[in-house]
Amino acid sequence: MPATAWGSWRRGLLTNLLNPKIGAFYVAVLPQFIPAGTSHLAVGLLLALVHDVEAMLWFTAIIFGAHSARRLLAARSAKRAIDGVTGTVLVGFGLRLGLSTK
Repeated sequence: MPATAWGSWRRGLLTNLLNPKIGAFYVAVLPQFIPAGTSHLAVGLLLALVHDVEAMLWFTAIIFGAHSARRLLAARSAKRAIDGVTGTVLVGFGLRLGLSTK
């Protein structure tokens, strides 16, 4: 079954909400940026919103970049070049390991 944009968004939201590192980040990092004498809830929500907007912009850039790279890397010549470079590196590592004295 192909993934839909809505299904992917829901999966990402659920993954983020269930990730304990996100909660730890908000509890450990954001309070230090809340000025004294202001509403902690309002400023905390504003900072969380800024963090969310930055994340959405960043992941949008990654999605479009990956989509462009996919078109370039799907070409037969690109696949052969990647396979050639990968094979050469692996043979080089094997030779280095085989010729090592330790």
